[in-house]
Amino acid sequence: MSVINDSTLYPRFLLTGFPGLENRYGLISIPIFLVYATSIAGNFTILFIIRTESSLHQPMYYFLSMLALTDLGLSTTTLPTMFSVFWFQAREIPFNACLIQMYFIHVFSIIESAVLLAMAFDRFVAIREPLRYAAILTNSVIVGIGLAIAGRALALVFPASFLLKRLQYRVINILSYPFCLHQDLIKTTVSSRWVSSIYGLMVVIFSMGLDSLLLLLSYILILGTVLSIASKAERIKALNTCISHICAVLTFYTPMIGLSMIRRYGQNASPIVHVLMANVYLLVPPLMNPIVYSVKTKQIRDRILRKLKKHKV
Repeated sequence: MSVINDSTLYPRFLLTGFPGLENRYGLISIPIFLVYATSIAGNFTILFIIRTESSLHQPMYYFLSMLALTDLGLSTTTLPTMFSVFWFQAREIPFNACLIQMYFIHVFSIIESAVLLAMAFDRFVAIREPLRYAAILTNSVIVGIGLAIAGRALALVFPASFLLKRLQYRVINILSYPFCLHQDLIKTTVSSRWVSSIYGLMVVIFSMGLDSLLLLLSYILILGTVLSIASKAERIKALNTCISHICAVLTFYTPMIGLSMIRRYGQNASPIVHVLMANVYLLVPPLMNPIVYSVKTKQIRDRILRKLKKHKV
């Protein structure tokens, strides 16, 4: 098959939905649409409640706002190609558009990982130093953390896009998912890919790998602090403040580990399983995070209910 390596010409990339189920894409798109609608509505609700309630202008809720913004970014990045495949069966995506989508998918994923780590640090400070909590996590500190999180993600992923653009591809390349991922693009190249592969691995290690280790360390420190509290009621109260965050961490890392395991050990699994796991990885966290925080965080839940009651009146 012919190969393209001229910088003025670009190969064609074809996205893949659920192989063999093309005649059912109309039905399949319904739950996907509902997931997107719920995710976007839920995260906008979280942002609106935090923005309009001055009592929620606290470090914990600022970090929650960062998480909601990240989830909105992740949803809107994957939405166009998902519906072009499932609604219109338009599979082709330009090379540059694919690189841009890949860039932002991985940027938002790395940002989400770092925001979850920042939220763990927030919980540690709140439990360890409750009287100095506001003095430690000032607005300027939170802004600095947010800028560092975004800057790290943007800087880490940019070279990956640049390296991919320098590789050679076939004229027509079939991707495994209805969106563009780094590891999927690497598989389609016909030139040496070891530099891109090693760099991609280093990005994962120094972002999500490092974040997950620091998350574990944070919860070891939190648990040690909680166990040092004399009152059993206070210990339970302190742990309860972490439940929503623990759920968010599990919601983010469990699908990611599942997708990695499927890619590594599931070569004989149906392509539908691979596509399903990739969709779960990108769709479930933005869906579940606002639901978890709305249900498990009393301050958010009470204000949502209050807004609904006012609207009904």
